[in-house]
Amino acid sequence: MGHEVHPGQGSHPVQLLGRRPHSVAVLALEGVYPFELGIPNRVFADADGRYDVRTCTVDGRPVRTSADFTVAVDHGPEALETADTVVIPPFDHTLVSDRLTEPMATALARIRPGTRIVSICTGAFLLAAAGLLDGRPATTHWVLADTFRRLFPRVALDAEVLFVDDGDILTSAGAASGLDVCLHLVRKDHGSELANRVARRCVVPPWREGGQAQYIEQPVPDLSSAGTAASRQWALERLDQPLTLADLAGHARMSARTFARRFQEETGTSPGRWLIQQRVHRARQLLESSDLSVDRIAGEVGFATSASLRQHLHAAIGVSPLAYRRTFRTAPTGLSPI
Repeated sequence: MGHEVHPGQGSHPVQLLGRRPHSVAVLALEGVYPFELGIPNRVFADADGRYDVRTCTVDGRPVRTSADFTVAVDHGPEALETADTVVIPPFDHTLVSDRLTEPMATALARIRPGTRIVSICTGAFLLAAAGLLDGRPATTHWVLADTFRRLFPRVALDAEVLFVDDGDILTSAGAASGLDVCLHLVRKDHGSELANRVARRCVVPPWREGGQAQYIEQPVPDLSSAGTAASRQWALERLDQPLTLADLAGHARMSARTFARRFQEETGTSPGRWLIQQRVHRARQLLESSDLSVDRIAGEVGFATSASLRQHLHAAIGVSPLAYRRTFRTAPTGLSPI
């Protein structure tokens, strides 16, 4: 899957935000990557005033970036003390370590218990060094997966997903996956309508297919023949039908073996797994936007029974269809499941 959600572990009771914007502190560390540093502000600032974003450093002083400039901030580590969510953007990968510097440890100690913490790329190394990921699922950039596993063997690293939501701690992969996880938070806090609107303003998809596997370096597919994109679109228009590998391969005019290999190269997943992902995604959309029964939705998206839909939805995000509908049909009223 492209995303992992574990709402049971480390999740918080629903909190009433009222009119107070949700406070987000973005912690810029030495060697911070400028692109990812700006993602939280860019995404949350477009969420109709629901969030207040403040960028800080461990001592309030400017920090050098991974580029040829430094950045000055208006806030010091005190911003961490009142934050509802703390985001840790990535820093220069040559600086990763299994130990925290004293300033970093002091800054992290300011974060209140129960605060939601989000890392992007190498930010996961900081959380792991603090012991916050021990025994928990997490992800980071696929290039650094071996280094991460060697330094932090107690963390259940999944280097194939774009992000992991484990309730109060979320970790994401490299670069643009910061957009994925921040949009996920808007969706989780306020529903898909606002998240989709924010995504349109940022000119990015509200939900990306697949995971990191599609970006891992691998042999370039043979471009002398057609790919699988047209067949994927064809399948998306027929999710209510019992599609098979043979059906997809036949549409692409390939053998099943060639189609499966090329599909894996292009998407990072198998045709069968991709179909399940798309059916679950479509079911989530219908649960959020319609009053159709679970049985009807199962049929609309191509699951043979409502039990099959429940099984796949629970495997994907850990909740039942009715629980999912209750959460995302009520979230926009001002309740935030943080």
